[in-house]
Amino acid sequence: MNSGPVASHSLHVLVVDDHREIRDLLGKYLDKNGMRTSLAANAADARKLLGEHAVDLVVLDIMMPGEDGLSLCRHIRESMDLPIILLSALGEDTDRIVGLEVGADDYLVKPFNPRELLARIKAVARRTPKQPPGEAAVGGGKKIAFDRWLFDPERRELCDKNGAVLPLSTGEFRLLAVLAANPGVVMDRDRLLDLTRGRSAAPFDRSIDNQISRLRKKLERDPGTPEIIKTVWGGGYVFAGKVTQA
Repeated sequence: MNSGPVASHSLHVLVVDDHREIRDLLGKYLDKNGMRTSLAANAADARKLLGEHAVDLVVLDIMMPGEDGLSLCRHIRESMDLPIILLSALGEDTDRIVGLEVGADDYLVKPFNPRELLARIKAVARRTPKQPPGEAAVGGGKKIAFDRWLFDPERRELCDKNGAVLPLSTGEFRLLAVLAANPGVVMDRDRLLDLTRGRSAAPFDRSIDNQISRLRKKLERDPGTPEIIKTVWGGGYVFAGKVTQA
């Protein structure tokens, strides 16, 4: 990890690129401009760093040996809520579209000026909420009950009727918090993305659909016929479970 003499609240950027020269150059440039950086040569190193450190944003190369950047981008988007800027030597529209489809927030074609990457990082960071929305979305943090579940937003826990804790990713927690705070209200993807991540849906962005699918597998008796989180065709999703204060 690189770390320059910067304040503790500075943005922590993870740079993932298999080319050492590019990695080191970007790390030094971002450090010089007031950010903290961690550097990873491949997806495996990046996964390890993401599990050990609080990262604020990921700069991710698409073309890497082994697991490529698109696969890692998909993993990050499904398991956590981090802004992602993809880097690629390919300028084809299809690559940009696929990158956005798997959940990237921005896309930059190599070669590029490090100043442009810095500007993109700052722009994406401005669109990302500093305080995770949903943290106090449900009743000011009070426990709520629905169906056979007890949801504790303050402790970020979801328990079944026997007290067993069901693990939730950060994205799943925020989405459940927003939905449960608005029972009976139809919410489209744009609204859900805005409330959970502070951004609008990009074309082909299906990250909310993926989060909904994972939540249903955890919450519903029959995920194929959901009774708690229902789809409103052409409209979005609605939390149909009866919510009561625990």
